[in-house]
Amino acid sequence: MIEIRHLTKKYGSHVAVDNLDLTVEKGKIYGFLGPNGAGKSTTMNMITGYLAPTEGEVIIDGHDILKEPEEAKKRIGYLPEIPPVYPDMTVKEYLTFVAELKGIKKAERKEAIANAMELVKITDMEKRLIKNLSKGYKQRVGLAQALLAMPDVIILDEPTVGLDPKQIIEIRDLIKGLGKKHTVILSSHILSEISAVCDYIFVISKGKLVASDSTENLEKQFAGSNQLEVTVKGEEKEVVSLIKTVQGVNGVTVTERRKDGTCALRISVKKKMDIREELFYALANAKMPIFEMNSNSTSLEEIFLTLTGQQQTETEKMKLQKNIEAMDEKTEVEQEVAEEGSVKENESNL
Repeated sequence: MIEIRHLTKKYGSHVAVDNLDLTVEKGKIYGFLGPNGAGKSTTMNMITGYLAPTEGEVIIDGHDILKEPEEAKKRIGYLPEIPPVYPDMTVKEYLTFVAELKGIKKAERKEAIANAMELVKITDMEKRLIKNLSKGYKQRVGLAQALLAMPDVIILDEPTVGLDPKQIIEIRDLIKGLGKKHTVILSSHILSEISAVCDYIFVISKGKLVASDSTENLEKQFAGSNQLEVTVKGEEKEVVSLIKTVQGVNGVTVTERRKDGTCALRISVKKKMDIREELFYALANAKMPIFEMNSNSTSLEEIFLTLTGQQQTETEKMKLQKNIEAMDEKTEVEQEVAEEGSVKENESNL
């Protein structure tokens, strides 16, 4: 459906998108995931023809977006981060105007507008001025204009930014529904957004494609080893020594020693192995009761941080914490000085 080849966008010496290659197949919901400034919106703008690439090409259903813009754009519906609506128009007036721009035949416009409004559930708002609508409804109006000609591909750039939790859930459900009949490309830096609705993920960092796969496969690929967090009562050295004898254990780290005779441990487990039952019986037979056991696998958040190089080292975390504590102390001192000054001023006034 969409082929992107060697796509590059430069602004002077700054490379916003760097030699991007990817393919979007029909009938899936794709997620463009990356931190702010990664090049997601720039890529979206080049796919839709709003921006010309410095190098490379975008082919939509066999049509080059630059060489055959009209044919290529017929197959695309686009909702930018800020919906392109006219606030002084009513919803119906605006959608009629957009239908004319899109070249929808006059005999088909009424039905196309009604279908789009019904799909995004704004039919009862058709006579309302757009400026009087909530952020969520303005977003729906923007989505309706993207759907007017029922394009094969729908591209959504940060579709839930600024919405409240209820509106976010509604827009997510709407996107899932669209995915049944259309190819949807969703750009976001919000992990929960991507994992909730997307079948396939493209991860972009600093203008480069650093990963592309399903959420499930990405988690498997980066799992490496799972972890168990356990709290056990017993002598620390004996507990550690016993756990290491259990098949599938890669390593054991004591994270906390407690006064009640228990110790908290982190156990690294080999990929695709579940040692919980064997571990339970081993410790129970040695009369070392387990007070707590939690299984932790690699999360999408951890994968995202790994791929985009945003992990904080322990040293960096400690420095950050010290800086925060220092700022808190400074604030407390400033407050004390201010209070003392206020007291002295009151005394002088008396």
